[in-house]
Amino acid sequence: MTKEPDLRHISSLYARDLITLANNPGFDRVQATVERLAGCTSPIQLVGRTTTFDTTTGEAVHDYTSASEPLGRTLTACGNRRATRCPSCSRTYAADTYQLIRAGLSGGKGTPEQVRTHPRVFLTLTAPSFGPVHNRPTTKNGKPFPCRCGTLHPAGHPALGTPLDPTTYDYAGAVLFNAHAGALWARFTTYLRREVARAAGLTIAELRDQCRISFAKVAEFQKRGLVHFHAIVRLDGPEGSTNTPPAWATTTLLTTAIRDAATRVSITVTGDSIGERHLTWGAQLDVREITRPDATADGTTPLTDAAVAGYVAKYATKSAEGTGTIDRPLYCTPCKGRGRTPTPTGLTHECATCEGTGLAEPIADLDVAQHVRQMIRTCWDLGHRVPDFADLKLTKWAHMLGFRGHFSTKSRRYSTTLGALRGARRTWHTEQARHRAGHPPTDPTTTLVVGHWRYLATGYTPGEELLAQTVRHNRQAHQRLKREGEFE
Repeated sequence: MTKEPDLRHISSLYARDLITLANNPGFDRVQATVERLAGCTSPIQLVGRTTTFDTTTGEAVHDYTSASEPLGRTLTACGNRRATRCPSCSRTYAADTYQLIRAGLSGGKGTPEQVRTHPRVFLTLTAPSFGPVHNRPTTKNGKPFPCRCGTLHPAGHPALGTPLDPTTYDYAGAVLFNAHAGALWARFTTYLRREVARAAGLTIAELRDQCRISFAKVAEFQKRGLVHFHAIVRLDGPEGSTNTPPAWATTTLLTTAIRDAATRVSITVTGDSIGERHLTWGAQLDVREITRPDATADGTTPLTDAAVAGYVAKYATKSAEGTGTIDRPLYCTPCKGRGRTPTPTGLTHECATCEGTGLAEPIADLDVAQHVRQMIRTCWDLGHRVPDFADLKLTKWAHMLGFRGHFSTKSRRYSTTLGALRGARRTWHTEQARHRAGHPPTDPTTTLVVGHWRYLATGYTPGEELLAQTVRHNRQAHQRLKREGEFE
């Protein structure tokens, strides 16, 4: 029996655990697992087993249990899409989103290539103005000129996007726009179908029999803390991407319908503290045709399948952090932001964790710019004190400046799904593992996989964390050298 090394003289917990792992007979498997996760920052620890049965004979052809792992549990990636939380999993999410978007533009992944011939445009819907802000305007030739404050702000200056006069800026309107952005989009898609039907001389019911409007969109936060949407909008036949659209379905018709629908969208919000507000899209509406790779959108700048897919995938892993806000909720978890917790007698008392504020941390102590702080404070005040906006859950989403929608969405028949892409990747990894173990490949049409798993914990051991840091460092170095042209 190998004698356990005496590590009492090593003060670092990380070093002690790494040495213990290195002396484990299964160290190579531990290291391979961490490398397979690509350095995921917060992996999920699971215990359980998976058994694969042959459906024709009922025989168990393969059995896997977490007890066979060196540390007695199985690690799986956290799957967080936010780059600020897990760079590794966010890259995987971005790659999947790219494939999903690209499939709806060029075909593949179960989508026919003929979809490239369908009318499709790249749409940007922006937020309206809630007060003048510092900006960096440019001429038609791209040459910057001074802001209305008289200063020529350099690119990336912290003043960009902040109000010229914070005392008159409509913070309540800005927060409410973010909170209703998803509803504005839903109303826009409804009006778009009506406008397409009207332009084609059809009723909505007749339109469904001839044409389907497919889309994929992603949300992006502007510097001023307001969300806007980038979307791919496509005209298909009645069954989606597999059908050729009717002859009347043209890019010109789609562009005109989008512009007409966007100007019609309006949501009225009322409240005793804010009066009546009419929320609409901003005046900066951009609709550009997506062209073939051998053409250009406006004669000078190409807007091809790959360019659009890459652009959309880039924003799919971002949240509101680009505005300088935080990436964590602000409400106190024990009292769920209410400031009071229930007692066994049915009454409530002041939450001891937040001392009745409902906040996990004081807004005044946040390391953010004043404009962002005021957006967060407005969310908290409207959500905490105004019952008219209780359904908007502004306190829960104060760190997102009021926006609570999904950052990446698509219509049902735009292309494949993220679930299908993940399933294909999971199947590939499983078959690779079976191949390395010397097992024959399985036929998904004649096998049934039954799993029983439960959650154990989140994260690595200290030694595994050092291995994960090494993996992350090597991947970053590889990406850097790839960008510099060292690797193909």
